[in-house]
Amino acid sequence: MMVYWKTKKAFGTVFDIHTKNKIMKYFVYLLFFISASLLSQTKYLTKNGVVGFEASVPSFEEVKASNNAVTAILNADNGEFAALVLVKGFRFKNALMEEHFNENYAESDIYPKATFKGTLKDFDKSRLNSGSKFKITGELMFHGVTKTFDDIDVSLSSKGNEIQMSGKFQTLASDFDIKIPKIVRNKIAETIDVDFNFKLQLK
Repeated sequence: MMVYWKTKKAFGTVFDIHTKNKIMKYFVYLLFFISASLLSQTKYLTKNGVVGFEASVPSFEEVKASNNAVTAILNADNGEFAALVLVKGFRFKNALMEEHFNENYAESDIYPKATFKGTLKDFDKSRLNSGSKFKITGELMFHGVTKTFDDIDVSLSSKGNEIQMSGKFQTLASDFDIKIPKIVRNKIAETIDVDFNFKLQLK
């Protein structure tokens, strides 16, 4: 009985080692596959993209700002796109207007970031060499509110290791729970024009 028990125990130990080795090999293969998949993706990146907006009303002071430090990334294999904007990075001509924007409208101390995540429809990177028009659908998060935008027109062109992406769209201040005080309501447009321009470099 003692010999049988020792033999069984030894067999069990060998079996456990063999099983653990198989599991380890599986995880190694899985990690390799994931790593290879990520490395094979063609991504383009910028950290100085430009996003601007305007809510001006004729005959009144210009309400316009631009942010030249926007981070954006494009996956050229599937058309997935994402951008990150630091709200305090928007610059106005009027310093007081910039202060009011951050304190009273965007509340940038509470909501410091704005993001966009979307996908270019029917994206084909082979069409970029000659410059092409696409449509992008995605979610814009600003002032703690997320809104879906469908079929934003986007222009893309490629030259060497750079992809240039630009477009514009309109939204409403009320879409993002931004309230315009009555005292300045006739000086600030409810409809906001947004434009963007990204020169994305191959990673």
